[in-house]
Amino acid sequence: MTTARDRPPEEAQEDTSFGRGLRVLLTIADRGEIRADELGMLLETPVSTIYRYLRTLADFGFVDRHGAGYRLGPRLIIGSGPTVTAEDLIRTADPVLRLLAEETGETAVIVRRIGRTAVCLHEVESSQALRVTIAPTTSLPLESGAFGKALLAFAPPEILEEILGSEPALASLVGPAAVVDPERLRAELADIVTSGVARSVGEVVSGSVAVAAPIFREDGIVAAIGVIGPEARCGLAWRTRVARLLPGAAGSVVGALSPGLSSQDS
Repeated sequence: MTTARDRPPEEAQEDTSFGRGLRVLLTIADRGEIRADELGMLLETPVSTIYRYLRTLADFGFVDRHGAGYRLGPRLIIGSGPTVTAEDLIRTADPVLRLLAEETGETAVIVRRIGRTAVCLHEVESSQALRVTIAPTTSLPLESGAFGKALLAFAPPEILEEILGSEPALASLVGPAAVVDPERLRAELADIVTSGVARSVGEVVSGSVAVAAPIFREDGIVAAIGVIGPEARCGLAWRTRVARLLPGAAGSVVGALSPGLSSQDS
């Protein structure tokens, strides 16, 4: 089984710290507004530790204090309408992901942007013995791979400018680091905006093929949905078929989230 979960032992502590901070952020996103002591109880974490994470998240603009509570900050607000929680996305996407996994034979995934990363919210694994998996809460780079690029193509201008700087940068890959060519990435993102579908081969997870599409509401992009599988099994015909399926899958998630709202044309 190929997976995006593996990390070198020396990174284990860093992952643990990042994972705790991410759980704080996702809990705030799900609750809309929550006090630090409530976060401590829900996450079974000392309030002093919660405050340390909140200070760091606030410094980056990821959370804002509102009276006694905390809300998502300006860098994470998506659109102008009500926030779509991770719980909403997981619940409404699950049946769509199951259908995609059955139809394509590969692992179906939904991801959401958190700052400069794409975070896997939920996956339905392929039934094949050899399969690619991306565990929930796994963080993926925006600048590499179909899932990240599907989100990055429609990210706020400040996020795009941070990543698409004038100098080539190292991508924060799960596997070996790779140099990102800003001009090439700009061209890829422009194609995604035009076609509405992102594709990648061998990025983030070596030997994998991924295809993803953004999920829109009237107030903007809320997530991306896609399929990932081994390159040896996912040829051109498979990629073409998946690319045709994904816009409809994205529209189904939108319809389940908010009856009456339709997916934007990409």
